[in-house]
Amino acid sequence: MPLDAVVLVAIAGLFAVVTGMNDGGALLATGLKLPTVRPVTGILTLVVLVALVPLVTHQVALTFVTRLATFDGPGGRIATIIAVVSALTVVLVLSAKGRPTSLTLAVVGGLTGAGLGWGLPVSGGSVALVLAFGLAAPVVGGLLAWAMTVLLLKLTTARGLWNWHRAGFLLQTVAYAANDGQKMLAVFMIALGFSGTPLPYTSLVAVLFGLGALYGLPKAGRTLSREIIAFRPLHGVSAELSAGAAVLGCSALGMPVSMTQAIAGGLIGAGVNHGGGRVRWYAAVKIVTAWLLTLPASAALAALAAYAGKGVAG
Repeated sequence: MPLDAVVLVAIAGLFAVVTGMNDGGALLATGLKLPTVRPVTGILTLVVLVALVPLVTHQVALTFVTRLATFDGPGGRIATIIAVVSALTVVLVLSAKGRPTSLTLAVVGGLTGAGLGWGLPVSGGSVALVLAFGLAAPVVGGLLAWAMTVLLLKLTTARGLWNWHRAGFLLQTVAYAANDGQKMLAVFMIALGFSGTPLPYTSLVAVLFGLGALYGLPKAGRTLSREIIAFRPLHGVSAELSAGAAVLGCSALGMPVSMTQAIAGGLIGAGVNHGGGRVRWYAAVKIVTAWLLTLPASAALAALAAYAGKGVAG
């Protein structure tokens, strides 16, 4: 195996662990106040679905690999290494400053910037389309959550909410595996040069993701479940159902979006339904600011590093 492929496989593994730390807690955060899905059960469910769902559909992974830029040519693996390292750097810096953000936005920015910096073909139209869906997902999640909160108040009791939570968690997890989670698979696809999704690769991604989720659950879960709104179980269930529906719809079109963003939008929408005072707007603004910084920062860092790297390699 070429050295650049070996390095990219190692970075892809690290990326899967960091993704679990960043995303796993967020996916479980909304249900932490309900006894229906225990954290360990939730993580095991995530691991199984992240491994199996890409065997049915991996359109979002292909979008990362082929629609943003072309990475199967000379220098494609090196550009991908630069893209992933740049994305991780930006996310870790923002997280260290107390501004949790979206790895999906960071990867989109990193791949686009590295492609431009290395001189690979980059599709401006596809990048713009992905950005449009990325911006729309939390807004749609919020609107759906507002409506879902009204519906659940009419349809269910406090105990009946547990069943809705089971359905919401499953929908959210399937949506994540069909969309946001496939950014991990995309890096392995570039590294190993396969166009399908063999079970050994998806299983490796899922196990590494699960290890990261176990480690990162306390911090990531606390950010969403406590900081954005004065949290009630109803808000969490509404956010799960709404974010899952929004992200699954994007998956059908092959558009990568951030489940973390959709959940945050859902929590805000559910909170607004009970009055804007329930939403901790300072925390919401802090998170949105991080989102707005993430993609351009990742793109700029990756573009500069790729341009310099190509100069050295040339």
